[in-house]
Amino acid sequence: MISREAPHNVAGDNCSGCDSLQGRRAFIRTLAASATGALLTLGASPAVARALELSFDASGERSGDEAAYAIPAADGTTVDTGNEVILVRYHNVIYAFALACPHQNTALKWLESEGRFQCPKHKSRYQPDGTFIEGRATRGMDRYAIRREAGRIVVDLAKVLEQDKDAAAWAAAQLPV
Repeated sequence: MISREAPHNVAGDNCSGCDSLQGRRAFIRTLAASATGALLTLGASPAVARALELSFDASGERSGDEAAYAIPAADGTTVDTGNEVILVRYHNVIYAFALACPHQNTALKWLESEGRFQCPKHKSRYQPDGTFIEGRATRGMDRYAIRREAGRIVVDLAKVLEQDKDAAAWAAAQLPV
C-alpha cells in the first residue's frame, strides 16, 4: 500500500542529486528499454511495446515538494513510481494524479486495452481524466496541483486535491496543451 502521509523522501533525506538515485533511475530506464526490445524480438506488436514504455517512467525530477516532467508529446500515461505520480495527457489536457487509489491507497493500474485506470484490490474504475466510474471508491482519483514552467509540467506533491472535499480545485487541476 502507498501512503500519501509518508512522502517518498524522508524529511532531511534530500537525494535529488545523489549518485545512487541517478544510478537507480538509469537502471530502471535501461531495464524498461530492454524489456521493450525483448517484446519486439518475441513478436509483440509495436503498440504493445509503446504501451510498456508509456506505462512506466522514472524521469520525474524532484525538488522538495515538486516534481517536473517533460510535456507529453501525445496522449498517453506515464507512471513515476519514485514520486508516486501518474501523469496523463488525455484529449490534449494534462493531469497529474496520486498513484494510490482513494479507497485504500493501493497503487492504481492503467489498463491500456480498456483505456482506463483500475484498482487491482477492489476493482474501482476511473476514466483517463480521473473521474470515478464504479467500484468501492466514492470519488475520482486524487489530483495534484500542476503548472507549466519553462516548457515542463511541475507537479506540486504537497497539494493533493480530493474531488469530494474541493470539487472546484479538483476540476481546475489540469492544463490544456
